[in-house]
Amino acid sequence: MTPHGLAGLVVAVAVAVSACAERAEAPTDAAAAAAAAAPSPSVSASPAVSDTASPAPPPVRPTSGQQVEVQFRRLPSDEGRLELTKVITGEISPKSVVASGTGLFFAQNMMYRHTVTVYNRRGTLVNTIPDAVDLSEFGFEEYQGEHRGAPVEAAFSADGRYAYVSNYSMYGPGFGRQGSDSCSPASGHDDSFVYRIDTSTLEIDKAIEVGSVPKFVAVTPDDRFVLVSNWCSYSLSVISVAKAEEVRQVELGPYPRGIAVSPDAKTAYVAVMGTTNIARVDLEDFDVDWIKGVGAGPRHLTIDARGRYLYATLNRDGTVAKIDLRKTEVVARVATGSAPRSMAIADDGRSLYVVNYHSNTVSKVRTTDMQVIQTVETNHHPIGITYDAETGEVWVACYAGSIMVFKDRKTGDRDTG
Repeated sequence: MTPHGLAGLVVAVAVAVSACAERAEAPTDAAAAAAAAAPSPSVSASPAVSDTASPAPPPVRPTSGQQVEVQFRRLPSDEGRLELTKVITGEISPKSVVASGTGLFFAQNMMYRHTVTVYNRRGTLVNTIPDAVDLSEFGFEEYQGEHRGAPVEAAFSADGRYAYVSNYSMYGPGFGRQGSDSCSPASGHDDSFVYRIDTSTLEIDKAIEVGSVPKFVAVTPDDRFVLVSNWCSYSLSVISVAKAEEVRQVELGPYPRGIAVSPDAKTAYVAVMGTTNIARVDLEDFDVDWIKGVGAGPRHLTIDARGRYLYATLNRDGTVAKIDLRKTEVVARVATGSAPRSMAIADDGRSLYVVNYHSNTVSKVRTTDMQVIQTVETNHHPIGITYDAETGEVWVACYAGSIMVFKDRKTGDRDTG
């Protein structure tokens, strides 16, 4: 099943007699994160996974001489309930966690750990990737010696071959004006870099210069561009995947943050957090128009698989807005908690999962009527979230030092055969 597998898929399995069936940001982001750098009592000294998963159901076994057809139907996501199955700790301060769709999960640990930690679906630590590089080895001769980054967000190519990771700032020779969360293009902060990581080797193989304080990253569905929101440059960097370099910057305004791309890869939507607006960027000619008056502090965006509805977290309002892209207007809102930061959408488009930073909760929202149908408690300062379509799991990055894994159980994947 692909990462965007259909929720209504029915798998028919023919079982022979001899066979047996077999069976897991607001402008104050940096200030809020400073406290997270301190050790948390709940964080272990080494990577650990606490697994609270329920036992698997018994296998289906045919009787002698019988051929049976067993059907497993995944119920709609809004009929399920989130249940905590794992808590991952260790030397982490995750600002975000992102699923590759191919079984890997990347957690970006900012300047507090200077790492990207990589996990498999069992929650096992596969690798810790330091953010230290020699930029001169990537063609930037003006930067000699070792440099460190500060991993913020990640996005994967459509085939999962590459991950692109933004670095809040760079540290080392040639860098002396690191970014901040209160800034403008006139502040003169250093430009930063996006790393490309080969997911087969889990090594950094490219460094791409972008604007100042890059935050969100998105890869267009056609793998043509990597888009990066530059917080202090007030711009959107457009990286050519083929060239592995920035080919233009698009001016947007104060504090661009979340990015969503239409399924046809023709339009990018960018939340401009210092306004009440969302920029709509044409990915052919890079003209910009606006969806105005969405709400205060739009931070994170996600779009449904059909490209009909865009969802925005409104950090200052404490709500999530549903935008009809045919009408280019907000058609519904829901209050989720204090400072809704990031969100993820189920593969069937029927549920949103929203992290509420100051409430220490995740809200599950039914998209059809924008009602909160479940709220679960989390560890301190949930800030990043991702959905794994293969397993129906929701991974939550808690800035104070943990990753929580919830299974969206739909009363089990029901045997209807």
